[in-house]
Amino acid sequence: MDRIKQYFQFDQFDTTWRREIIAGLTTFVSMAYILFVNPNVLGVTGMNKSAVFTATALAGAFGSLLMGIFARYPVAMAPTLGINAFFAYTVVLGMHVSWQTALAAVFVASLLLIVITSFKIRDYIINAIPRDLKLAISAGIGLFITFIGLQEGGLVVADKATLVKLGSLTNNGTWLTVVGLVITIILFSRQVPAAVFVGMICTALIGIIAGLIKVPHQLIGSAPSLHGSFLVALHNINHINTVQMWIVVITFLLVTFFDTAGTLVGLTEQAGIVDGNHIPRIGNALVTESTSMMMGSLLGTSPVGAFVESSAGIAVGGRTGVVAIVVGLLFLVSLFFSPILAVVTNQVTAPALILVGILMAKSLGKIDWQHFEIAVPAFFIVIGMPLTYSVSDGIALGFIMYPITMIMAHRRHEINPIMYGLALIFLIFMAILMK
Repeated sequence: MDRIKQYFQFDQFDTTWRREIIAGLTTFVSMAYILFVNPNVLGVTGMNKSAVFTATALAGAFGSLLMGIFARYPVAMAPTLGINAFFAYTVVLGMHVSWQTALAAVFVASLLLIVITSFKIRDYIINAIPRDLKLAISAGIGLFITFIGLQEGGLVVADKATLVKLGSLTNNGTWLTVVGLVITIILFSRQVPAAVFVGMICTALIGIIAGLIKVPHQLIGSAPSLHGSFLVALHNINHINTVQMWIVVITFLLVTFFDTAGTLVGLTEQAGIVDGNHIPRIGNALVTESTSMMMGSLLGTSPVGAFVESSAGIAVGGRTGVVAIVVGLLFLVSLFFSPILAVVTNQVTAPALILVGILMAKSLGKIDWQHFEIAVPAFFIVIGMPLTYSVSDGIALGFIMYPITMIMAHRRHEINPIMYGLALIFLIFMAILMK
């Protein structure tokens, strides 16, 4: 047991088994919604929802376990939101590509990602990002997480005139979010151990007592199955033979490349893993991500990546790979006990996400706002993530602005050449997507 604690650096992070396990539970509960959302999103393509549920759970288990053991980060993996919508609505429905071929495109993109990662190109890119922009990425993810929480809790809703507005306070579900948020804030203010996780439990119990959350009638769900989706990607690689399909492959590659990289930067910053401008074991984490993406495509799901909801587990003290391992094991358990997860509604997880956003916003105070050439790209990253509903799009806006403002401020000698390349790539990338 001591050797295991030494491997995961318990002493260095001043953590305990109890804290890491609770952090794992918190992270899993915060992201369990993907087990039900992903089948609904991918289901519009004609994919079997039951098979997608199984693929989502297995891909999440594989990626999280690998991240915990190999990279030792408290970061969970699963098929991510946003890119799954791109898979379903843009590629399959919009471009009229079969879902089988779309899975093949994800598989090919993952192979390219593995090659790029093996040559440590991604390591060089991440280490070339200026410290201020890394802090902006962390804060931006915090605002993004908060926006997701406000949206899921019904506190912010869509509006045709103003895009968003305050949700209806006559809705009982919204009030459950408000009550849960107040409870969680009180617990955190009182420095109650695992306040976020305890707050989620309290919110769920209140919801059950108030009749807002239904208690499941059964504990064990239907037997897991991958029928119709397993290894379909391999059987359709020969369909990646047109310019359109290669554009799809490159898009999958670029989005996952920067989305996961940005998420890892933000989460490692929050967890205190970053050493100066260097992130230890980042190469291992990136290998895990690209391998998990490949495995996910073979199982039959959209690209797998680092989950921003991992910040909830970090917020309750999770610092090591044990957190991700716990999440991975819970994904395996969920294959058989999916009805229990119905208790964890959006209103239960929303307060946790909102609070995590508050905690991650502290990175804003470390950014050099006094220098306009730094403030502009940092601001675009921070505000871009929640407003575009995408980590990678927020990064793109800031990275495009960075060399422009630095050159105009006569600080071109401080720009890493890699940042010029990233700005150009993002310009091309956004030009393609905005057609």
